[in-house]
Amino acid sequence: MKRYLVGGAVRDRLLGLPHGDNDWVVVGETQASMEAAGFRAVGRDFPVFLDPESGEEHALARTERKSGRGYRGFVVDADPSVTLEDDLQRRDFTINAIAQDEDGALVDPYGGARDIEARVLRHVGPAFAEDPLRVLRAARFMARFASLGFTVAPETMALMREMAASGELAELTAERVWQETRRALACQTPSAFVRTLHDAGALAVVLPEVDALYGVPQRAEYHPEVDTGVHVELVCDMAARLAPGDDLIGFAAMTHDLGKALTPSHVLPKHLGHEHAGLAPLRGLCDRLKVPTEHRQLAEAVCREHLNVHRFDELRASTVYELLARCDGFRKPARIAQMAIVCEADKRGRAGLQDVPYPQGEALKAALAAALTVRAEDVARGLSGPEVGEAMKKARIRAIAEATGKKP
Repeated sequence: MKRYLVGGAVRDRLLGLPHGDNDWVVVGETQASMEAAGFRAVGRDFPVFLDPESGEEHALARTERKSGRGYRGFVVDADPSVTLEDDLQRRDFTINAIAQDEDGALVDPYGGARDIEARVLRHVGPAFAEDPLRVLRAARFMARFASLGFTVAPETMALMREMAASGELAELTAERVWQETRRALACQTPSAFVRTLHDAGALAVVLPEVDALYGVPQRAEYHPEVDTGVHVELVCDMAARLAPGDDLIGFAAMTHDLGKALTPSHVLPKHLGHEHAGLAPLRGLCDRLKVPTEHRQLAEAVCREHLNVHRFDELRASTVYELLARCDGFRKPARIAQMAIVCEADKRGRAGLQDVPYPQGEALKAALAAALTVRAEDVARGLSGPEVGEAMKKARIRAIAEATGKKP
């Protein structure tokens, strides 16, 4: 059997990065010959098999021919005559179109190793334009590799702009858009995902609520970067720094200021009430992309409350209690810790302010911790019904006041 290691395992080894699963391409075989060798067929859309010993995926070398609109409109040919070079040519980027034989020798017909050295993300060929999902993949790869110095090749960016303008990105399902977005938000530099899509004209198609923030001014004394879109980029990267790999935190960071796009022009650069104005576009985005409930609830809490957390020192203990209750913090204390991280990312995600302290986050968590020490059996003995809840509320407010030095 003639097999080659392909894709991310080869790319990441050349980059000096740890890699995940090994994927193999097999040349000159058929489904029958693979099954006769003990491999188990698992592919639904094209021939993929699991090695009976290692469990690693082995796919027959194949070509793909465009047969309709969208990212699923392809006819697959996995005939034994398909060569390794044919298979590599259908791949998205040159850095992903490198194979390695079992002796360790590279097969690199499209210059992927050279582009890895030059830190360039470049499409393999014109077939790139046949799959609109590749625009999002380019942005996600930038989120992963921008920190290594990668840039998008000019000709690839030009092609991505053509694809965005063609309308084909509208064919992408909500699930695929969310999947790529979620994975990008877990990367080291999620700002590169947002920026790449914006530069390609694709952000306005897949995340129009975020794209609308670019060009919206903010008060320079609070936001030296001025542009709200740039601020969101900085916040996303700060969130990734504070909570590496956490797409839940990343999503709330990306969407916390959506209301600023709705500020009337005569009010700018102020954004009065933007935290409440942002809830409608946030809910629209979540509905459209079928965002998981946990992501949605945290994002809504941060959108609505981030200014309150910033001015924590000004709040009375009773106001802090109401904030915690609105966010369901007494039942879900982890949400408050997550909110604290996103709010810190918002405060430090500003030009020149990345190292400012943010004691409000710790103060918020301390207030919750104090409130959670209150037990019903200690404060509501002999009470029933609504009286229990009222007694718990009063006791928790006292606990918050004592822990924070605030007025009740």
